[in-house]
Amino acid sequence: MSDPLPRSAFPEDFLFGAATSSYQIEGHGFGGAGPTHWDSFAATPGNVVRQEDGRVACDHYHRFPGDLGLAAGMGLDAYRFSTSWARILPEGRGTPNPEGLDFYDRLIDCMLENGLKPAVTLYHWELPSALADLGGWRNRDIAAWFGDFAQLVARRYGDRLWSAAPVNEPWCVSWLSHFEGAQAPGLRDIRATARAMHHVLLAHGTAINAMRAEGMGNLGAVCNFEDSIPASDAPADHLAAERQAAIYNRFFLSGLFRGAYPERVMEGLGPHLPAGWQDDFAVIRTPIDWIGANFYTCNRAQWAEGAWPNIRLVEGPLEKTAMGWEIRPESLGAMLRLVTEYCPGLPVYVTENGMAGHDVPAGGEVPDPQRIAYLRDHLAVAARAIADGIPLKGYFLWSLLDNYEWSLGYEKRFGLVHVDFDTLARTPKHSYHAVKAFLRGSDL
Repeated sequence: MSDPLPRSAFPEDFLFGAATSSYQIEGHGFGGAGPTHWDSFAATPGNVVRQEDGRVACDHYHRFPGDLGLAAGMGLDAYRFSTSWARILPEGRGTPNPEGLDFYDRLIDCMLENGLKPAVTLYHWELPSALADLGGWRNRDIAAWFGDFAQLVARRYGDRLWSAAPVNEPWCVSWLSHFEGAQAPGLRDIRATARAMHHVLLAHGTAINAMRAEGMGNLGAVCNFEDSIPASDAPADHLAAERQAAIYNRFFLSGLFRGAYPERVMEGLGPHLPAGWQDDFAVIRTPIDWIGANFYTCNRAQWAEGAWPNIRLVEGPLEKTAMGWEIRPESLGAMLRLVTEYCPGLPVYVTENGMAGHDVPAGGEVPDPQRIAYLRDHLAVAARAIADGIPLKGYFLWSLLDNYEWSLGYEKRFGLVHVDFDTLARTPKHSYHAVKAFLRGSDL
């Protein structure tokens, strides 16, 4: 048992929030939303547990007032949500969907009525099918399409948004989805991967410029990070960990802040990047106001003979979550230090942190002691980072609600609020009540 953590460990103006994403909670079958590549990925046998999809999800589309009431009732300062590109623009371009536009008006207004700062992410993985048909993230034109979408969002909602980030977790959008094939569009193609990794950064910079041109401020980037640890002391395993870190962490930071890509990545992806890619860094490096770090776990890298990247990830020795992910809070500190190495002085936010648990309702309650310990230990690391001089300004829990966990369907539960996916009833877990008490002054 770690030491109790008081709210006073953080500055008074430190921001606490919760994060969600559109496709995972809204219910994509409502309100005139267009089809996405996640719908077709989920409809393909073998891609998603039980072929589950996001058509209903948590029905947040209809139930958002109660959900935002839960967020406000916990004592949170901010709410991180995402817009669905296909809900606003069913074809990805052209005529907007009035129902979609009106939904986000109501959603943002409800946040403000509940005293929650609206923190929007424009894209959390659900690409309109019409754009996927044109090559999606492999097609350079996606940067311009995304810039137009960003402009539309900025014009409609910008005066009410506290912050905005273009893309959630570019590694997942590109590598996980185009090299490993684990998420939509489910490709395993090194050329597609190289182009997607570059184009997602180009789209980021294009969107930042579009939103800035509409007068918006407090614009940032949200990347996911995993601390890569060699599986042994063998030099080959150290090389594998270095390459894993370069692909997962440093590629995007280096592009955003240094205008270059790491040599350990270029060894494999360099020949497959699009012509003239070096000329895009002027856009990619468009200044931002903050950097967001999504963090859950570490990985253990082992050298694998054969083709590049020669990496095999192996199981580590520490306690695991329901995802099988190791719980290693000190790795959060390592990743915060990595971020500040690339952008010293820039405000940093932990934009996602949390865990999937084996959460079973009992007698009208949902005990989740492992999650409470996880949050306490990671928040303690965040507090130490602030004491060590890292400009950490806020922390967002993932997630407010149990939700659609992509290729894992509804099986993995990350929420502080339990959702019964048969009745859609919400039940705050013990972790919800623990965080609520913490934000009111009790120790966590």
